[in-house]
Amino acid sequence: MNHVIRRFRPADRDAMLAFAAGLPEHDLLFLGRDLRQPRVIAAWLEAIEAGWIDSFLAADADGVIIGSAALVRDPHGWSAHVGEVRLLVMADRRGHGLGRDLVEAVFAAATAHGLAKLTASMTVDQAGSRTLLESVGFHQEALLARHVRDQSGTAHDLAILACPIGG
Repeated sequence: MNHVIRRFRPADRDAMLAFAAGLPEHDLLFLGRDLRQPRVIAAWLEAIEAGWIDSFLAADADGVIIGSAALVRDPHGWSAHVGEVRLLVMADRRGHGLGRDLVEAVFAAATAHGLAKLTASMTVDQAGSRTLLESVGFHQEALLARHVRDQSGTAHDLAILACPIGG
């Protein structure tokens, strides 16, 4: 399946909302914010402009967003050497290398920023994401029991994975 990886831009706002609307709710649990809300996308774009998020999109041959990855940093915090990876891929596009391509873009950005470590959070049942991240060097560092709740109130355990990189 052909796709192109590029930076997320303000002109992509509506396409990102459409992408998020097509994701299963469970995929959005570990993000902490509901990407289906326009104000969340607006805040995301502001964070990109401010320079503390590097965000990448995967688009198909028709320009439709089919995946997204972000590297979130806090350059002024105690963990300025650590970046958080956020990865989302449409369910029908998984297993074809799209997630790996997005993760490679995040690794390149992390290296350019001189980061020493990456983390990623996900519910423990997100086996595909976990397998992908473990294949590129991530390992589980923590498990937070019943840490996130879905819209029905069901609690889920949250796994925190980490990967040392660069310096």
